[in-house]
Amino acid sequence: MNMPSSEVKQVAQNGRALSVNELVTEYMQSKQVSGMVVAVIHDDGPAKFYCYGVTDEQHRYPITPDTLFALGSLSKGITAEVTTLLVNEGRLHWDDTLEKLLPPGTPLSDDARKITLLQLVTHTSGLPRQPMSLLSLEHLLRYLSDGENFYHDLDSDSVLGYLSNFNAPLTHEPRYSNIGYAILGYVLKVQTGQSIETLAEQRIFQPLKMQNSSFTPETLRSYPLRALGHAGDQPKFIARGSLTPDWQFSNNMIGAASLYSNARDLIEYARDHFSATGDASLDKTFRDVSADYFPREKEAANIAWITDTYGDQQITYQVGYIGGYSSYIGFDKANKSAVVVLQNSFNWSNYIGHALLKRNVPE
Repeated sequence: MNMPSSEVKQVAQNGRALSVNELVTEYMQSKQVSGMVVAVIHDDGPAKFYCYGVTDEQHRYPITPDTLFALGSLSKGITAEVTTLLVNEGRLHWDDTLEKLLPPGTPLSDDARKITLLQLVTHTSGLPRQPMSLLSLEHLLRYLSDGENFYHDLDSDSVLGYLSNFNAPLTHEPRYSNIGYAILGYVLKVQTGQSIETLAEQRIFQPLKMQNSSFTPETLRSYPLRALGHAGDQPKFIARGSLTPDWQFSNNMIGAASLYSNARDLIEYARDHFSATGDASLDKTFRDVSADYFPREKEAANIAWITDTYGDQQITYQVGYIGGYSSYIGFDKANKSAVVVLQNSFNWSNYIGHALLKRNVPE
């Protein structure tokens, strides 16, 4: 997530820091993005919104703070926080292993048997990002040409089959894992008897009044006006700016990648991680998830979140990429600041959020 050297010039030109409008406008032009929204909180003040472009060229609905975007892996943050709530209530325990959490008789290698719940949520289980098989490679190559979802295998219960011959790496350093979160989705379903959609709605969205956030976005009133996804840096063989298919999941990957929300909900959700919510259980959960479980200067592993350190400043954040969307949510707890950046184009660059939190960009 370090800022690409080729894009440093977009934050400042001729020694002058670009404003939010200049920064985003130049970014959208260079990346051919049709729609973006940026939300900013500084010093726990009111949220400011910067909206640009349209949802797509056919409908041309203007982007607003209420426009829905697919968030991809930002879903993992909500799922991990639901898990943390259950741990804090004693219904689950961080040292619970897959041997205990999965149904009796599930085929597990010796290494898979020892994976703990905490390792799943902090990406330190040693499980890889995705299965590396001929079938998964075939799906990935097809995605580069058609943009279709290539994580169907992880969405099905067949993902458990990967655990039967899993060999852990020698060190348990953070290693981003969609497999791990697909298995977490299965664990939550088995252990609670409830779907992640229901758990998140009851435990997070309703208490925080996040009325425009859901793992089942088609139920939201603003869904027909959502921002549609577009090709950007990916998929490689689709023209930049072309529409891409929506990715849909129905099982274990829902909690890993199915969340939709808008900037208005997300910026207040980010604020809740450094300001009291009035709900003691949520306040404790938000403190827990921002603690470092694998400290290091860049991408220290928290519970779903990660933290970068710049001198005396710490920025805790998540990024999400799915289909034709990219998303960023971050906060600086000490300075009570937060930033959300949503775009309806798949671009790896996500330096705008960090630049705003570091106050390298005047508003």
